[in-house]
Amino acid sequence: MSLQTHVESLTAKHAEIEEIITREEHRPNPDTIRLMQLKRKKLRIKEELNKLVVRH
Repeated sequence: MSLQTHVESLTAKHAEIEEIITREEHRPNPDTIRLMQLKRKKLRIKEELNKLVVRH
């Protein structure tokens, strides 16, 4: 997988998780544990993207 493809894949996953978080936050009774897990996952992806950008 090329760097560009990997970055695009991670960016898409990041956006998808952001959308899931937004939907969960707008539910009448959001699952706070799920939100915390999703936010951590989103942060890990963002950190990986930053590492890739800094390296290249």
